[in-house]
Parts: sequence; structure tokens; C-alpha cells
Amino acid sequence: MLRPTTLAEAQTAVRETPRLLARGGGSKPALSTPIEGVTSLDLSALTGVLEYDPSEFTFTALAGTRVAEVQAMLRAHGQYLPFDPPLADKGATLGGTVAAGLSGPGRYRYGGVRDFILGVRLVDGDGELIRGGGKVVKNAAGFDLPKLMVGSLGQLGVLVELTFKVFPQASAHITIVNRLAPLDVAMEALYRLYTARLEIDSFDMTPSSGGLLFWVRLAGLPEALPVRAECVRVLLGGGETLTGADEAALWRSVNELERVPSGWTLVKVPLTPKHIAAVEGRLSATPAVRRYSAGGNVAWIATPDSPPALDEVLSSLALSGLVIFGPPGYARIGARTGQAFEQRVKSVFDPRQKFSVHG
Repeated sequence: MLRPTTLAEAQTAVRETPRLLARGGGSKPALSTPIEGVTSLDLSALTGVLEYDPSEFTFTALAGTRVAEVQAMLRAHGQYLPFDPPLADKGATLGGTVAAGLSGPGRYRYGGVRDFILGVRLVDGDGELIRGGGKVVKNAAGFDLPKLMVGSLGQLGVLVELTFKVFPQASAHITIVNRLAPLDVAMEALYRLYTARLEIDSFDMTPSSGGLLFWVRLAGLPEALPVRAECVRVLLGGGETLTGADEAALWRSVNELERVPSGWTLVKVPLTPKHIAAVEGRLSATPAVRRYSAGGNVAWIATPDSPPALDEVLSSLALSGLVIFGPPGYARIGARTGQAFEQRVKSVFDPRQKFSVHG
């Protein structure tokens, strides 16, 4: 394992190592565990916030900086990262979050990590430092390299520095919880929420009793939340209301993926609500744990089986998946598209194929 403490050392490591895999906090083992013949590049020493001006709503930090550290810094100034980076309590870093392209429930209203990253510095396959984007919100200089890095899995270079924009933190939250069955009734409620003129903060569902258990979160001024919550209850045909510590604990559990049993494979699957019935048809009779996040646009599927078993299911549904927990070598499963374009881009950033270590 290599553990650079400076950007120069990271450049040297890339130049002198035939094949390597960048690692941050290790919170996503399927993506950060090297296969045989690959050297682990531990970026945990490249940590720290370099710039932060609360009045500008932006910050710049080294890639090994833990998300939890950044969240604490922002919280002290009444600000936050609206895309809810997952696994913060488990040690997720900024670089790993961007490379994996992971966002939490908050992406439903405000968008994902791609919508909040402003600038990056990375070490390419030749060991050269490249900068893309900027450190201000109004930036239109050249190709949007930062967005290209989101979900790149470290295959285009080693992220070493990132700049994000942030938002003011809401003063209060409330969550409405309700179970609807059968599935077709639950789907009707889902579409009602979609088309309603409500500023829903987060909107997740889990299978329950042949239908779906809804978690609908609202944020804003405390005096306005009860009326808005009642509108949600009308659309859901009722529901329990959670506030305060219980409400916060629920979403922390969701964002830390605590429902995933130890040792199971966890896969993130982009989809749309119209796919939910098909996914349930294939998995409802299995022990797989499912959660549909961002209003049904992302599925988190945990299974005791190895990734190849779920690969067949996803391929049959024309869906692709990113393995977060599980053995190394199976990062992408299911349907694959855009590989020709991906290889063309990779040939520019990594001509020597130093970073080709994922399945």
C-alpha cells in the first residue's frame, strides 16, 4: 500500500506504479479493495479544508477529507451539502463520494453530487496534475471536467482536490410515514406525490406487505411544516408524523445504509418508477432487501448472493448496477452502455491503463 502525504508524492506514486487503485475511507469496499496485482493508493493523509468562506457558499478541500468533518464545519455556519453524501459516519471521503457518484435522499429536491461539484484537481495516468472547473459558482471556463469525474470510479485519474457549492440548512424537518398496498395502489400514490405542487425534500420507499412503505420528508420554517405535512397525508391517505430526534435518526439510518446485513452485497441501481413493479416481480420472493430512493429513481438492493447472481437479474431488466459492498472485481454489473465512448475518454486521461482495475 502507498500512502502519499503530498500532491507531489501522489504524482510520483502514479508514475512509478504499474497498476493502482485509489482508496479513501474504505466505506465502499467493493470499489476500494484492489484485486491481485494492483497496488492500493491510500489517500487518507491528503486531508483538510483548504478554503471556506461561508458568505460565498463554497469550500475547497483535499480529496481524503472525511465527509463528516466537512458536515460539522458547514453545520457550524448553518450550511450543508444538500445531496446527502451517504456513509459519512462510516468514514466516506469527498474523493470517494465523487468517484463513486453517490448521493443520498436529498438529491430528490436539489440534485446529486454532480450538481454541487465546481472544481477538481486530479493526477492523470502520466502522473500530471490537471485542474478543471473553478472555485466560484459562476464558472464557465472550458470543458466541465468536474462532472466527468462523478461516477468515474477513479478510472480517469486520482482525485486530489475538490471544490463544492453548499446551501443554507433548513431550520426544521418533518417526515410523514405511511404504508400503502397493494403495489398498484402504492404506485398511484407515488405519481400523485410526483405531480403535486409540494416542495418535498426527500422521498424514499421500501417494500412492505405487498405494497410500499413511504417516507416523505419536508424541510423549512417550523410554523409552515404542519400545513404542508397535512397536504402530504391527504395524498398518501393518512400517515404517521415524525419530528425531532426520531425523524433525524430515521434519515441518518437511511443514509448510513444500516438495513444492509453484514457481509451482504449492496448494489446501487439507477432506474425510474416504472421499473419498480418489474424489480419487485423478480426479487419479492428472495431475501433481497430493497429501498427505492429519490422518488423511485434509485434502488439500493442488498442480497446475500454474490454480484454475478444479481447481474443476471439486472441484465434481464435492462438495468445497470454499481456494487458498493461486496468482493472486488465486480464494480459494474447488469446492462452496460456507452463503453466505446468511455474507452475513448479513458485513452486520453490514462493511456497506459494504470487505473483499469474494476469489473
